[in-house]
Amino acid sequence: MLNGLRGFMTRVFTPVARVLLRAGVSPDAVTVTGTVVVVVTSLWAFPTGHLFLGALVVSLMALTDSLDGVMARQAGRSGPWGAFLDSTLDRFADAAIFAGLVLWFAGRGDDRTAMVLALACLVLGSIVPYARARAEGVGLTAAVGIAERADRLVLALVGIALVGLGLPQVVLTVVLGVLAVASAVTVGQRMATVYRQARAGTPS
Repeated sequence: MLNGLRGFMTRVFTPVARVLLRAGVSPDAVTVTGTVVVVVTSLWAFPTGHLFLGALVVSLMALTDSLDGVMARQAGRSGPWGAFLDSTLDRFADAAIFAGLVLWFAGRGDDRTAMVLALACLVLGSIVPYARARAEGVGLTAAVGIAERADRLVLALVGIALVGLGLPQVVLTVVLGVLAVASAVTVGQRMATVYRQARAGTPS
């Protein structure tokens, strides 16, 4: 979903990137700032019940996620470090979103199922990218799966926002259930893909 907007967002952020670079702002600073905003917002807004506000702010940060990459390319600084930093900090951001939901459900104390599902999304959300990274670390590929990060993020934020606007909490519970299942399936798909490659002796 969000991946499909990459070309459009690149065109939108190109002039913004030029302005920031002229002002002396580095791509890494943008990456870190965006992550800090998402983490702080998620761990404050969601546990305190400000679901719509939290979803709105995190969504805005998600839409600007490609800004640091545009800046790096314009500055001729694209490379392994930037990709590593962005990917690593994404894990902090994703974990904070679902940790905030776990805290909200725990505080309410009336929906253990939803709390467990949010925790499952938190854990599986880390395993999905790890499976791909580990596959690439051993010379194989695992760029498959029904639930890429962008898709999981969009679905989670839409569910959070809808409940924040007044829909029943069960809507978010269902969304978290779908996300947990989709994430587990994605892990299974990546493991199966790596297994087939390992047995064949070559990447697919």
